Amino acid sequence: MTSSSLQNLRVAIVGAGPAGIYAGNILTNSVVEAGGSVSIDLFESLPAPYGLIRYGVAPDHPRIKGIVNSLHEMLDAGTTRFIGNVEVGRDISLAELQERYDAVIIATGAIRDAALDIPGIDLPGSYGAADFVAWFDGHPDVPTEWTLDQREVAVIGNGNVALDVARVLAKHAVDLRSTEIADNVLAGLEASAVTDVHVFGRRGPAHIKFTPIELRELGEVPNVDIVVHDEDFVDADPANAANNQLKVMLRVLNSWRTRPSTGASRRLHLHFYHSPVEVLGDGRVEGVRFERTEPVGDGRVRGTGEFREIAVQQVYRAVGYYGTPVIDAPFDEKAGVVSNVEGRVTDAATTGDIEAPVIPGLYATGWIKRGPVGLIGHTKSDAMETIAHLVSDVEAGRLSAPTVDGDVLEVLDEREVAYTTWDGWLALDAHERDLGANHEHTRERVKVVPRDEQVGISRGVLVR
Repeated sequence: MTSSSLQNLRVAIVGAGPAGIYAGNILTNSVVEAGGSVSIDLFESLPAPYGLIRYGVAPDHPRIKGIVNSLHEMLDAGTTRFIGNVEVGRDISLAELQERYDAVIIATGAIRDAALDIPGIDLPGSYGAADFVAWFDGHPDVPTEWTLDQREVAVIGNGNVALDVARVLAKHAVDLRSTEIADNVLAGLEASAVTDVHVFGRRGPAHIKFTPIELRELGEVPNVDIVVHDEDFVDADPANAANNQLKVMLRVLNSWRTRPSTGASRRLHLHFYHSPVEVLGDGRVEGVRFERTEPVGDGRVRGTGEFREIAVQQVYRAVGYYGTPVIDAPFDEKAGVVSNVEGRVTDAATTGDIEAPVIPGLYATGWIKRGPVGLIGHTKSDAMETIAHLVSDVEAGRLSAPTVDGDVLEVLDEREVAYTTWDGWLALDAHERDLGANHEHTRERVKVVPRDEQVGISRGVLVR
C-alpha cells in the first residue's frame, strides 16, 4: 500500500448503523496505517445514529449497551463527521455525492419486512414484525400508538426477531419500566389484552435460528409460562446437535418439556413443524391455517398433508428483513440488496453477477450488501472486505477525483435541510438521560420519539 494514492481521500457513507460506522472506522485505520489521510462524512436519514442498534433491538437487552459504547467511541474520535436527518435521494442525490467524494459507500441496511406470500396476509390485524419492533423501539417514523386489544397472537418465524416480538408481547409492562422504553410504548403495553403468544416455525428445534442468550431470556420472563409440545421434538436430541450453541439451545428447549405450569396470567407457546398456509378471517384476522411438516434431512422439511387451524386475532410475520434501497443505486429486487460483487456496486439487475460492469467509486456493506443475515461480527468482516476493495481501487487509480469542491453542508444549508450533527446527538443523548434520571421509574434514558423534537433538541432550538 502506498501513501501517495491515499492522500486527502474523501468518502461519503450512507447509513449510520453498525455497518456504516464500522466501515468508516476500518477505512480510517487502513488509510492512516498506510501513511495517508481521509475525511469521512456519515449520512443518516434519522436524526440520531446507530440504526438498528437504537431502533431494532428490544429495550430489555442491556448487553446491547456495550455495542453502543463501542460505536460511540468510533464516532466520538472525530475522524468521521455525522450528518443526520438527511435522506440521500431526497435532500441530496446520490449523483451529487459522487461528484463531491472519491467514493460513496452504501450502508443503509434492511428495515422493511420480507414478504410472506400466503392468502389473507394483508387482513387487518396482520403485521410485519419490523413495524412492531420500530414501534416498541420509539422509531420516529411509525405511529405512536399500537393496538393490543386481542388475547391470542401468532408470531411466524424462528429467528431472534421473532423471539424479541414474542417476548415483548408476552412480557408484563411492569417488567419493562426500568428500560429505556418510550413512555407512549410503555402505556400501550400496560393496556395490552394479550394472554397467549404462539410462535410458529416451519422447521424443527434442531434448526432454529435463535441465539442461546435470546432463548434463555425467553424462559426467564416473570409470570409467563412456556408451553412446548412433545410431538415437535422428533429430531431434537442435544447429542446430535451440529454445534455447541445448538446443543445448549436444545437442552433449554428439552428442559421446558417437563417444566410445570405455574398458572401464570400469560403463556408463550412454541410450535415447530408448522408451515403457514393461510391467514383466516372475515374482515380481520381470526386464525391461521398451517400444514404440519416433517424433517427429511439436512434441515429440509416436507409437508405431511395434515392441516391445522389455530385461533388467533393478530399475526406478526418475522420471516426476515428486506433491504433499504437508495434512489438511483442499482437494486436487486429479488434479493433485496444493492447489486454488487464483494461490495463493489455493479450496474446489474442482480447481485453477484461477476460479468456486470462495476460502477467506479460506489460500494456497499452490511445487510444492504449481503442480505439480512448474520450478527455484528459478520458486519465487521463484511466491512473489511468492502474497504479492502476500495483501498485497492484507489491505489490502482480506478477512481475519479471529485469534480465539485466545497463543503456538502453548504448545499444542505442552501436547501434549508435541518441536518443534525454529532454535537447535536450528544445534546439529544444527554436530554434523554436526564428524562430517565428524573422519571418516576428511574431509567438510564427515556427516548424522545417525535422526529421534530429530536431535531429541535439536537439543533438547540427546542428545550423541554
